[in-house]
Formats: sequence, C-alpha cells, structure tokens
Amino acid sequence: MLEKLSLDGKTIVVTGGGTGLGREMVRHLARAGADLVIAARRPGPIEEAAAEVRQMGRRALAITTDATASSQVNQMVQRILAEFGKIDVLVNNAGGGDVATPIWDITDEQWHKFLDINLTSAFYCSRAVAKHMADRGKGRIINIASGYGLRGGRDNFMYTAGKGGTVNLTRCMAISLSRYGITTVAIAPGFFPTIATRGRSDVPARGDYIPMGRVGLPEELGPVVVMLASDATSYFNGEVFYADGGGLAGGAAPTGYAPEIPLPVA
Repeated sequence: MLEKLSLDGKTIVVTGGGTGLGREMVRHLARAGADLVIAARRPGPIEEAAAEVRQMGRRALAITTDATASSQVNQMVQRILAEFGKIDVLVNNAGGGDVATPIWDITDEQWHKFLDINLTSAFYCSRAVAKHMADRGKGRIINIASGYGLRGGRDNFMYTAGKGGTVNLTRCMAISLSRYGITTVAIAPGFFPTIATRGRSDVPARGDYIPMGRVGLPEELGPVVVMLASDATSYFNGEVFYADGGGLAGGAAPTGYAPEIPLPVA
C-alpha cells in the first residue's frame, strides 16, 4: 500500500515554491521521490529551494516566473518539457493576501492585482499544462485555496474573492478535464504562520478560535500535498480538502473574531 504514496519518477511543478508553505511542500515532495520544478518571481529563494532538493538526490529546476503573466507561464512550461519531457503534477500555490481594506477604498488596480495573484495565476498555469497532460492521458492539478475561499473575512474582499474563485475553478476543471485523464483537487489551509506573518500580534491569539487550540505548522501541510500528488488518491477529483484544525467545522466565525458562545442551561 505504501508504494502508492511514492512519487518516484514524477515531475512536479510548484509555483510560489521558494518560501513559506510552498517551500515546505517542495521539501516533502522531494523526500517522497519527486523531481521538482520551482517557479516564483524572485530567483534567490527558488534557487535555494532547488539546491535543497538536489541535496536529497532529486532533480530540480528553478525558473523565475511571474505566474500572473501568461507569456512567462507559457515559456516556463515549454522549458520544463524541453528539460524533463513531461509534467505529472502541477501545484498552483502562487498567491498572496491583501490588506484588509474598506470596500470604498479599494482601487481598480488593487482589485485586479490581487485577483490576478490568487486566481488568474492558477488559471494561466493550468491552461498551459492542460493540453500536454491531455495528450498523455494523465495528470493531476492541485490548487491551493484557503479557508477564506469558503467564508467571508472582515474587509478582506480581494483575497476571499480570489480564493473563492480558486475553489470553483477547481470544480469546473474537475468536471471538464477528467475525461482526458486529468484530475483536479484543492487544499484549503487554515492559518499557518510563515515568515510572512512573523511579528504579527494576532498570530498566537488565532489558535484560541480553532477547535484544536492552536494554529497549523507548515510541516503539517507537506504530507497532504504528497498524498494528493500520489497514485493513492487517483480517484479524487473535484474535492476540496480542509487543513485547518477544525476551524471551518465550527471554531472560527465568519469575521474571525467571535469566540464560541456557550448554550444557556435549560
């Protein structure tokens, strides 16, 4: 049974794989045997991630790419196919949060910027690999959404809209592409502190509103990606997997601020 979790021989692309949760995914995928292509806008972090993968004995390629630019995404895919010959799994992890902003203060430029970062990037990358995967008759696409793609957040318009779109993009791709052998799933992480959130005063308190009583650890998300990239989940298609300590099950109110209210005693 465990051999189905092996990623030996698979070529996996991770966008936004140089830092944060993306870097943790890269580590776990490499440990499971995959060869990695790591793409992001900044060359330094992805080169470091690629070097770490090579130290594990796997092949790695770092490609500086802005996933919101379709021409760069297409060039990235062409280079991958030239060097690796195939793409087995695409992990659409590139994204970023916006600052909570009253709706009347959001500019057109801000709105389009964050929708592009969190939704259009996943579409561009999926579109670029889909025909190759269809011609091979197999492939897996994993979209990284968010718990905020399934609930509201106070003044968090751009991020919640983008991640909500990612959830439904996943479902549409699952219905449309599975007849070509391509399956699509999504992961909706809860709150996982990373370097980007270091120093934020609300980080420790967030665990108080999660049923498990704590926020997530980045290394707890890596095995989820390994499982979904493996042949052990070959029949999964269109699902959204929550990794949030039970937050969406009842521990986090839509605003993220209200604690659980005890029921009155009869």
